[in-house]
Amino acid sequence: MNNIKLHIEQIRPELTWRLRREALYPNRPLHEMEMDEDLTGMHFGAFYNDILAGVVSLFVHQDKYQFRKFAVGPNYQGKGIGSALLQHIISFTITEGGKCIWCNARTTAIGFYSKAGFITTGQTFSKRGFDYEVMQKLL
Repeated sequence: MNNIKLHIEQIRPELTWRLRREALYPNRPLHEMEMDEDLTGMHFGAFYNDILAGVVSLFVHQDKYQFRKFAVGPNYQGKGIGSALLQHIISFTITEGGKCIWCNARTTAIGFYSKAGFITTGQTFSKRGFDYEVMQKLL
């Protein structure tokens, strides 16, 4: 484990698209992974032994930061990459003066976000065959 290197850095939006598809929408075409909002967001990549293994996109709305398209490649899940990436964007949001960080969490990921201190808001919806709940963390 000592030889494993994980580093997180800001990346260009187009670098997120392949992992978005691989982890979140494997049956969708790659061109559908691009969002109009990508141009105004900040995008972070987690590199595991120099391979892009996780991505997340962060969008600022005054003092609230929303993250979207949080994805860790299937071969890299369970290695702490998602937790490290989540902690990175939480710290980034605090440094930038954000008061709240939030997401539309797939219901299958509620436990993951709860462990990081996020709470459910009771706002739920379904989209493209997935159920979501809005979760937030006050900073």
